[in-house]
Amino acid sequence: MSSATAEPAPGDGPTQAGPWWRDAVIYQIYPRSFADSDGDGVGDLPGITARLDHLVELDVDAVWLSPFYPSPQADAGYDVADYRGVDPLFGTLADLDRLIAETHARGLRFIVDLVPNHTSSAHPWFTAALAAEPGSPQRQRYIFRDGRGPGGTEPPNDWQSVFGGPAWTRVTEPDGSPGQWYLHLFDRGQPDLNWDLPEVRAEFLDILRYWLDRGVDGFRVDVAHGLVKQLDLAAAHPPVEPVTGEGTEGPRPPMWDQDGVHAIYREWRRVLDGCPGERILVAEAWVQSAERLAAYVRPDEMHQAFNFEYLEAAWTAPIQYAVITRSLAANEAVGAPTTWVLSNHDVLRHASRLGLPVGTPRPRGIGVDDPQPDAVVGLRRARAATLLMLSLPGSAYLYQGEELGLPEHTTLPDEARQDPTWERSGHAERGRDGCRVPIPWEADAPAYGFGPGDASWLPQPPLWAEYALDRQRGVVGSTYELYRTSLRLRRELRLGSGTVYWLTSPDDVLYFRNGELRVLTNFGADPVELPAGAELVHASGPLDADGRVPTDVTVWIRVAEEPVRDSGPAATGR
Repeated sequence: MSSATAEPAPGDGPTQAGPWWRDAVIYQIYPRSFADSDGDGVGDLPGITARLDHLVELDVDAVWLSPFYPSPQADAGYDVADYRGVDPLFGTLADLDRLIAETHARGLRFIVDLVPNHTSSAHPWFTAALAAEPGSPQRQRYIFRDGRGPGGTEPPNDWQSVFGGPAWTRVTEPDGSPGQWYLHLFDRGQPDLNWDLPEVRAEFLDILRYWLDRGVDGFRVDVAHGLVKQLDLAAAHPPVEPVTGEGTEGPRPPMWDQDGVHAIYREWRRVLDGCPGERILVAEAWVQSAERLAAYVRPDEMHQAFNFEYLEAAWTAPIQYAVITRSLAANEAVGAPTTWVLSNHDVLRHASRLGLPVGTPRPRGIGVDDPQPDAVVGLRRARAATLLMLSLPGSAYLYQGEELGLPEHTTLPDEARQDPTWERSGHAERGRDGCRVPIPWEADAPAYGFGPGDASWLPQPPLWAEYALDRQRGVVGSTYELYRTSLRLRRELRLGSGTVYWLTSPDDVLYFRNGELRVLTNFGADPVELPAGAELVHASGPLDADGRVPTDVTVWIRVAEEPVRDSGPAATGR
């Protein structure tokens, strides 16, 4: 980095302390792929309950459960037919109550997914809308429009589905004639709700209260940036990606990040604030810039928002520095913690994503015929990225299996794919199945311990055995033990409630202080010397024979003397 300065860098400020969620580590469970109790090849709620002690051993603070509601499973449960129940695929409402109780008994919080942008086409509301006339109250709950052109044969506008193809489907009217079109920004089995209608808003307030009364500690809100659409349904050209990774705000499409969403979340926040305990709202909001994202976590709105710009950031010191400082500054401006994430159920696992050449745009799935990540480089960088992430102040999210170093299943047979993206994109995008493959618990057990038999809803690769939990538990240097040690030290050293002070370093190195700890990540090709007198506390990989930090390694160290703060790299890069 450049010359030192006495001025604090972005991220400097008073140490935050207070509610549990400000520095929590939250573990995402994808129910169908975590643990199968009955041998049908699909994970379920009793399976999760039986494996809760794994999360205690790992030392996380909370569990976030992806959808378990009754659903036709057109999009793996994100097409909800009943917001107050449990799909028999996963168990019963009694199973869920037991899971919540057992989670709380272990001192963990329990967060559920809420999907308010759209329902399933099997939801009673949509069934009633199809049976009703155009302009009826039933159709007002969704976004129905007449088509364009002679006979209304063309979609109402040019909007495209996130999964590929038009975002509109034409219905057959009750009298059998071709009729109106309904909007679905995702699969055709996921019709978008009309959030301008008071009835829709009232329904979801009731849904919130229902689950709060059952003891949940919060909601991860799916597509939080999509509920409100531009009223005139204006054309969406040119298409705009939700996040560029560049940290700049581009033109906002008429279906994303409209200012009207914030009134909805203020109303939701009032409901949560009226409940005992500290219940939270977490936004899945793919928006740019960091300042736009921070608007979702103002004091009277949501508590957290996923930092997808960080997830998308290229593996270079200048870009990582820029994203970290920008994120911290934007969130501090509204008094919110920054939330860090590297993997989830919608993106390439970071152990594979980081194994691609630096600067490669994130693929939307990888298949056997695609360029393959470097597994060794990917895991080394993933471990370094995780240790860097866990040293940053704020809250961190982990995706099931990343503690095992699981890569993407990049050779999944195309005929086994179930993500609607694969078909709707005309086989142009492989989709998200590769990160959703059931995780391995026991190397020599059927389905690697996922269930009591060989069944697995997506095929597991043979290499899963080497990543199995029982091959890593207690093994010094394993990825699992790296996570356990990192999470224990993060808690003991209070890194989540600390402050970042940037320190002088070479241009291909990130170096900062948080509390009593110094953190150094080497992105360069050459090994880096540790400061004189440094005590090694923790490392993502071994040092070289001369005690230097190799490429793609993060270390936590202590140094006796007080560090000097630095302005960090220039805004234009290094």
